[in-house]
Amino acid sequence: MIPDGVFEVDPWSIPERRLELDLLAVTESIFALSNGHIGLRGNLDEGEPAGHPGTYLNGFYETRPLPYAEPAYGYPESGESMINVTNGKVLRLLVDDEPFDLRYGHVERHERTLDLRAGVLRREVHWISPAGQGVIVRTTRIVSFVQRSVAAILYEVEPYRAAARIVVQSELVANEPVPETAGDPRAAAALRRPLRGESNGHNGLRAGLVHTTRASRLRVAAGMDHLVEGPENTVTAESEADLARVTVSTGLKPGERLRIVKFLAYGWSSSRSLPAMRDQVDAALASAVHTGWEGLCASQREYLDDFWARADVEVEGDPALQQAIRFALFHVLQSAARAEGRAIPAKGLTGRGYDGHTFWDMETYTLPVLTYVAPTAARDALLWRHSTLGLARARARELNLEGAAFPWRTISGQECSGYWPAGTAALHINADIADATRRYLAATGDDRFGQEIALELLVETARLWRSVGHHDAQGGFRIDGVTGPDEYSALADNNVYTNVMAGRNLRHAAHLAAHHPVRAEQLGVSEEEIAGWRDAAGAIVLPYDEELQVTPQSESFTRHRRWDFEHTPPDSYPLLLHYPYALLYSSQVVKQADLIFALYVCGDCFSDEQRARDFDYYERITVRDSSLSACIQAIMAVEVGHADLAYDYLGETAFIDLRDLAFNTRDGIHLAALAGSWLVAVAGFGGMRDHGDTLYFSPRLPSRLSRLSFRLVYRGRRLRVTITRDQASYELLDGEALELRHHGEDLTVSPGVPQTRDLPQAPQRPRPSQPPGRSPPLGA
Repeated sequence: MIPDGVFEVDPWSIPERRLELDLLAVTESIFALSNGHIGLRGNLDEGEPAGHPGTYLNGFYETRPLPYAEPAYGYPESGESMINVTNGKVLRLLVDDEPFDLRYGHVERHERTLDLRAGVLRREVHWISPAGQGVIVRTTRIVSFVQRSVAAILYEVEPYRAAARIVVQSELVANEPVPETAGDPRAAAALRRPLRGESNGHNGLRAGLVHTTRASRLRVAAGMDHLVEGPENTVTAESEADLARVTVSTGLKPGERLRIVKFLAYGWSSSRSLPAMRDQVDAALASAVHTGWEGLCASQREYLDDFWARADVEVEGDPALQQAIRFALFHVLQSAARAEGRAIPAKGLTGRGYDGHTFWDMETYTLPVLTYVAPTAARDALLWRHSTLGLARARARELNLEGAAFPWRTISGQECSGYWPAGTAALHINADIADATRRYLAATGDDRFGQEIALELLVETARLWRSVGHHDAQGGFRIDGVTGPDEYSALADNNVYTNVMAGRNLRHAAHLAAHHPVRAEQLGVSEEEIAGWRDAAGAIVLPYDEELQVTPQSESFTRHRRWDFEHTPPDSYPLLLHYPYALLYSSQVVKQADLIFALYVCGDCFSDEQRARDFDYYERITVRDSSLSACIQAIMAVEVGHADLAYDYLGETAFIDLRDLAFNTRDGIHLAALAGSWLVAVAGFGGMRDHGDTLYFSPRLPSRLSRLSFRLVYRGRRLRVTITRDQASYELLDGEALELRHHGEDLTVSPGVPQTRDLPQAPQRPRPSQPPGRSPPLGA
């Protein structure tokens, strides 16, 4: 974990007032900058020391073998790994011929600040070399939201104590060594030096490199240009296959400053030629130089001002939580803002955790946030899913199914999961995609998207469910042998989350096909097929335990052996690292919210009392060995009357990276958990539900917060909801009048006429218990 005092609490920034070398890998993830296309880990400008060097391009990967001790039909033969591409962050400094390296000499001051409103990473270092020469280095790094292919660094150095000879080496470096994480040596070998040099060149202050991957045959181009200001200096340039360098040499007296602006541009393609890629990067550099450093920063601030105006969450009563929620929203935006036709990886572009793969997290955690704060980014992510439909159809045919079977984990759209029970069998991802599509349509009214994109996604996923499931002798529609969200259960019959989500998928496919009959006919949809979808949705089997009066997570789940929590040592968590799956799969122990997730996303399928009983039952057996769980448990905790428990769960999800609660932030931030911070604020304490055609709010605050306010966009309007201990206020900031529901009451919010309503008293129920040692820390 990150010790207290490393980050100061500030509402709009993440200030680090001292450098902890043993935390470098963690802070590199926290201070990463991205726009959804380019990702730069927060490595030190001088390149060393480093935890995990990282420069990433969304969708750029290398293939690697997937090893199996016993291969079987339907197992994917190769995987995909996001790789570290050409590093343009490096600016090496020599002071009187001594390398600027924080492991040597004396660091008098070292500060870094991630500015959440300006969208930049600032750094200031006061360093005395082993020979006693002092220098001040100030840098500011930006990855542009406005100019998608561009990043830039402002680098300033000045001496103190005495004059100094200064040399700055600005570099592009390909195939730099990175820690090997693959367990299989064949996979590790495939990812070692994955780039093959194709072209290199330099001219004046500009230089560039072009490479291709050895197996996936993707081409990447990287370029840099510079503006240099200061006393008389000498500039040289050189390039070779894996290195381009521009060197600036000068002498500085105390009070004099060398100022270098380094512009970076990146591009990649699976089909464009080398000259085309090189020219694309040159054009992006020319545009960046024309805009200039100040112009890039001004446009970045303008972009973020607009974002915060429609997305900000304000918290009163917990300054650290306020900082954490804004940090979370900033990273959610960074992950997707300019992805444009690419997926949103589980770690964003902040690290190589999970090989840079996209999972169901995108549709179930990240897109619900983006739909209401950055709907264009949500639309782009769904367009990417749609672009992979051909691969999903082929995968379904391979599995002897109809429709489309989307991959559990992927970069390009190919299935990359080598573990069937927790991969391909988790077919709920198809309903998750359909639900994200449904939500986007409802929130935006984007009818063109509905006709051209959404209908096809819903039709193909509905066809999948109709072929996966079957009607039993009693007429119920069963979905057997699947895995739900809980990864401590697998290959179960009638997983409730899967079934309720599949039912919604089928109903909305039928509804949208009826709404767009011409397009539906072009997709081969018949009235008979629509009727079949409706019949299946209406007959979905939802198991129920009459004796316990609870909903089993899946059929017979409540008859599994009970896990012996009392005799499970604290250091045996996460359980999957200490116990066999055969034991986990046959026990009542839940890794992450599953049935509880169903209660949240399809709450209209369950009564109030049923949700309360189910929540209490599953709290006692859920161990949260996944970062995806706390936020969902928090949302349901508020709903059933445990707002203070929800507050504790919110702390666990909001601080997961700022405090490294999962001990693996070094691999990249936990994007879904950070998105979950917004979900708890809005769907939890705000009580927002979007099951139907009208937004429904049932707000309640925990005792430790005095006020919560959040903004969102909905059908072209901007809405602000403000909650205090006793009241909720709904204010339309932009757009036409909007109908809402507040705790079951219909109301209309008009421009300039906020609506304020009292909050009913929350249900009074005893706080439920968690497994021994697994209670959330109070407020994290």
